[in-house]
Amino acid sequence: MTEQAAIQAAWTEIATGYDEYVTPSNMALAERALQRAGLRPGMQVLDVAAGSGGLSIPAARARAQVLATDISPAMVERLEARAREEGLTDLKTRVMDGQALDLEDDTFDVAASQFGVMLFPDLPRGLSEMTRVTRPGGRVLLITMGPPTEVEFLEFFIGAVKTAVPDFTGLPRDPPPLPFQVSDPEALRAELADAGLADIRVETANHRLEFESGSQMWKWVTASNPIGAEMVADLTAEQKAAAEKSLDDKLRERSSGHDPAVLNNLVNIALGTK
Repeated sequence: MTEQAAIQAAWTEIATGYDEYVTPSNMALAERALQRAGLRPGMQVLDVAAGSGGLSIPAARARAQVLATDISPAMVERLEARAREEGLTDLKTRVMDGQALDLEDDTFDVAASQFGVMLFPDLPRGLSEMTRVTRPGGRVLLITMGPPTEVEFLEFFIGAVKTAVPDFTGLPRDPPPLPFQVSDPEALRAELADAGLADIRVETANHRLEFESGSQMWKWVTASNPIGAEMVADLTAEQKAAAEKSLDDKLRERSSGHDPAVLNNLVNIALGTK
């Protein structure tokens, strides 16, 4: 199996859960980021590694002309279904590898990626491709996770699993896994500069996530990307149940018994101009 086929298969495996749990939770953040990018009706917007529409759907609701691309046909199918349900006729889709965009140079007013390009094995290549297809004067928008220590959902999740499995190691720290390769704002700024962008601005923001139960949060984390699922793939059914119970307790403590519990997560919103 080629690397591309393996990546497609991994995202297809979690597409149902991603669409149900993760995509809706990312839309409010995307709206804020698109506002910062100066999105206006009629703009040509590219969404790279779009998943099932966490950024594409808000952009199309704002009456932009949107092309959403993703390497996973299953994700694209779910994005298309969302667009049909909302009657968003200006949202088009294509299955495409974000590290090799089959698109013309200098085409889009905004090229964006929310929690997508940050996962690329070759992130510089992904950013270079986004820059290439952006028109002169257009903007490149990247939304990435902040440092793991500032991401509460990860802290809650790993802590709960350690309660059930004391020798659980969680995520590696050195080097960090792909979702955190540009969690440092200065590292992210440097990547945008290396891609040839100017007027770079990297701001931090709070990605507010709400969880009503340990079971819901478990499904959210393990569907958020293939790494989340792989992290707990070896747990037994009993260990998983114990971890979900621990998550329930942690979430109830956070919410003082009133659902939902709110977790705060630092993210980076980066903008650069071509």
